Amino acid sequence: MVPQGDPVMRVTLTLTEQHHLQLQQHLFPGDGKEAAAILLCGRAMGAHSHRLLVREVHAIPYSECSVRTPVQLRWGTDFIVPLLDRSAREGWTMVKVHSHPTGIPEFSEADTIGDLRLLPAIHDWVEAYDRLHGSVVMLPNGEMFGRYINQREVFTFFDAIQCVGEDLRRWATGAVLGESAASHAAVFGEETFRLFGDMSIAVIGCSGTGAPLIEQIARLAPRELVLVDDDVVEKRNLNRIPNARKKDAEAKRRKVDVLADAIRRMGLGTTIRVVSKNLWDADAVRAVAECDVAFGCMDSIDGRFLLNLLTTDYIIPYIDVGVRLVASEKDGSIQAACGSIHYLQPGGSSLLSRGLFTLEDVRAAGLRRNDPTAHAQQVKDGYIRGAPTSRPAVISINFQLAAMAVTELLARLHPFRDSPNRTYEHLQLDLADMTILHEQHGQACPILKGRVGLGDRNPLLGLPELSDRVKHD
Repeated sequence: MVPQGDPVMRVTLTLTEQHHLQLQQHLFPGDGKEAAAILLCGRAMGAHSHRLLVREVHAIPYSECSVRTPVQLRWGTDFIVPLLDRSAREGWTMVKVHSHPTGIPEFSEADTIGDLRLLPAIHDWVEAYDRLHGSVVMLPNGEMFGRYINQREVFTFFDAIQCVGEDLRRWATGAVLGESAASHAAVFGEETFRLFGDMSIAVIGCSGTGAPLIEQIARLAPRELVLVDDDVVEKRNLNRIPNARKKDAEAKRRKVDVLADAIRRMGLGTTIRVVSKNLWDADAVRAVAECDVAFGCMDSIDGRFLLNLLTTDYIIPYIDVGVRLVASEKDGSIQAACGSIHYLQPGGSSLLSRGLFTLEDVRAAGLRRNDPTAHAQQVKDGYIRGAPTSRPAVISINFQLAAMAVTELLARLHPFRDSPNRTYEHLQLDLADMTILHEQHGQACPILKGRVGLGDRNPLLGLPELSDRVKHD
């Protein structure tokens, strides 16, 4: 066996539930024999991790295989030549997947011999040595494990393989159950928190719902938390940001720094990365693109739209949190007190297709962000709708919605509800009549569905506003 290498950063593979289903149907046709497929993958090449993102599944026809037995598989390489050309031309990474119908949970010697022939040949053909090509095995129960090969032809196991769908399936190498998770594991199971402790989680928006959400997520001790917000603590929001103090507001400390300090004081071992920038900054997009899960706690329409684009391109499950409080200006009576949780999986419905806003709303929000004067004039002229500059907030309601969002992630890792998770794509809480409604949005968003797994490109997300610019000292 080729010795295992020491990766310089984490390397993972992510696919959608639909990709996984395609693989499972082809790799296990019912005849008890091995089969294979090729994955074309986009990439997220970050400072801390390298994520391979499945873009397309190409099943190798059974007729192309000269040998197919329960423990052996041989196939001609003519099938993959067009895929090699596309990979070289379009910048994709390639991963071979084959089945072990007998359930053997490790690579065989024959697998290694075959991989040592195929993977270096892919490297040489593509001629881009920063791309990591890999090999994965699927077992009859759908479990996956795999490895990639570097330029020295040394195999290293993927740190994790994640399948994003109505449920989150994850197979992690070396993940362990942290001591602080024992009481949580008593309810949701040790495996849930072993996997949770291996995840990198991004929270975009660190104030109203974001701050209490971060407090709860941190207590569950994920491997890493990435906090994104460009705002500072002010006296007016001390009443809703846990751990924020008056002196933080007086010093105009960044919200992300205040929350990061509080998490470090917990001492639970979570690595904290702070990005004190708006999500409409290339550095913020790149930081979130490295993560396994994203929580959106933003009010802005264009920010939520951008996060929906980002999580689609990079195959990241996105949990969107929103609160709506309306009080009478005359007597303070409550006219509306409600909130919603949206679970969005890449390739499924989006905030656009669910009707939360339109592309015209996104355009207007972008104009307001980039040119407030022109926005104000268009509102005045009646071309676009205005938007309130500030909204009321109540910490107890924020905490309630944040708790529902955190529990939503746990439910995706450990389905515990009476109905399937697909029926909980949208949760609606109405505190006026104390009801919680849930619904599903089955159809894929026609605007975003073709973007799944695109990964890194220039400009980022295909948006000129995020194009790389020459930096001067």
